[in-house]
Amino acid sequence: QVQLVESGGGLVQPGGSLRLSCAASGRIFRINAMTWYRQAPGKQRELVASITSGGNTNYADSVKGRFTISRDNAEKTVYLQMNNLKPEDTAVYYCNVNIQMPLPSLRINDYWGQGTQVTVGQ
Repeated sequence: QVQLVESGGGLVQPGGSLRLSCAASGRIFRINAMTWYRQAPGKQRELVASITSGGNTNYADSVKGRFTISRDNAEKTVYLQMNNLKPEDTAVYYCNVNIQMPLPSLRINDYWGQGTQVTVGQ
């Protein structure tokens, strides 16, 4: 099947930077959109940034100008570069990848990473 492995979370001071990675592996024919979500304690999961297979990006207003999403199609990996982090960025970050399976299935499914904790504080 398909696995997503996230890495890069941690504790950082306000104004600091972190880079998250999410690598896909398994039976994959094509990767479509790749998206980062986050969920803070007591809040709903929200979209942070997304990138299409063609490289078009979309960001939540709260992270525009600070976060950059990118992807390496050869490595089947999506990244989230987070700069000028703020305490309100503290959350568990999840990647979501839309994947088309190979023949004979060709089914398209969304897969989720396991989540990585990002904590911004002293």
